[in-house]
Amino acid sequence: MATLRAAVPLLLWLGLGPGLGRAAPPVVLWHGMGDSCCNPRSMGYIRAVLQRRLPGTYVLALRLGASPLQDVENSFFMNANDQVREVCSQLAKDPHLKGGYNAIGFSQGGQFLRAVAQRCPSPPMFNLISVGGQHQGVYGFPRCPGESSHICDWIRKTLDLGAYTQAVQEHLVQAEYWHDPLREEDYRKNSIFLADINQERGINETYKKNLMALKKFVMVKFLNDTMVDPPISEWFGYYKSGQAKETVPLRETPLYTEDRLGLQEMDKAGKLVFLGVEGDHLQFSEEWFCTTILPFLQ
Repeated sequence: MATLRAAVPLLLWLGLGPGLGRAAPPVVLWHGMGDSCCNPRSMGYIRAVLQRRLPGTYVLALRLGASPLQDVENSFFMNANDQVREVCSQLAKDPHLKGGYNAIGFSQGGQFLRAVAQRCPSPPMFNLISVGGQHQGVYGFPRCPGESSHICDWIRKTLDLGAYTQAVQEHLVQAEYWHDPLREEDYRKNSIFLADINQERGINETYKKNLMALKKFVMVKFLNDTMVDPPISEWFGYYKSGQAKETVPLRETPLYTEDRLGLQEMDKAGKLVFLGVEGDHLQFSEEWFCTTILPFLQ
C-alpha cells in the first residue's frame, strides 16, 4: 500500500546462496499503492537485487501507464479489475514469460497478482509470493494506531459510508478491497474486486482450479504492521463477522472450511507457506529477502 523502504545491508556480498549462478525462471514484480515500477528505493532496488543474485534471470517490474508517475496515480485510482486485465495482457504478450514465471506482489500487489493467477493461467504462474498483501481486505486507514484512536474510527467510518457506492468502487483502489465486517452483506454485494476473487458471491471453479495450480503460495506477514488493519489479512485471516475486535486465522474462516478457493486442499498438500518478519509494513532487509524469498524463485 505504500512505497517500499527496505534496508540495504551488504552482508550477502560475502557469500552465495544455493542455486545462484544459473538462470532461474522469470520473475514478475507488482508494487503497492503509491509506488511505481521503477522507484530506485523499492521495485528498482528489488529488481537489481534479483538480477545480481540470480544472474541471467529475466525480471519484469509491472507498470500501469505511460510513465512511472502515471503508474503511481493508477495505483490509487485505476479500477483494480482494469489493472489486472491490463497486466494479464502484458504477461501474455511478453515472449520471455511464455514458459511460465514466478510472481512477487508487494502490499496490494499481492492480492492483485493472486487475481492474475486466478483469472489468467496463461502464461502459467509457478509460485506466488505475497509480501504484505491484504487477502481478506482492510478495515482501517493507513498508519492509524488502531482501535484505541477515535480519529482512526472516524476516518474509517467516513470512508465506509461511501466505500460501496458504485462511483467509489469504480475509481478508488482501496475501496475495492475495503472489507467491512459490520456490513458483510453490503461488502459481498457491492465489492467489485475482492468479493469476486474471494468467491463471496458464489464459486467460480475456474478461479479455484487456477489458484490450485500454483506450486507454492507464500504469504508474508509483517509482525509490527501499523498500516494494514487487521495485519492477519496478510495471512488470509480477518475479523470475525459482526465486529471489528476479534480476528480469526484463515483455517477458521468459511473461505477455508468450505474450501471456496481450494486453500484447504492446497494447505494439506503443503502448498501454503506462512512467513512472519519483524518490522512495520514492507520493512525488511536485503539479507532477509535473499535468505527467505530467493529459495522460492530457484
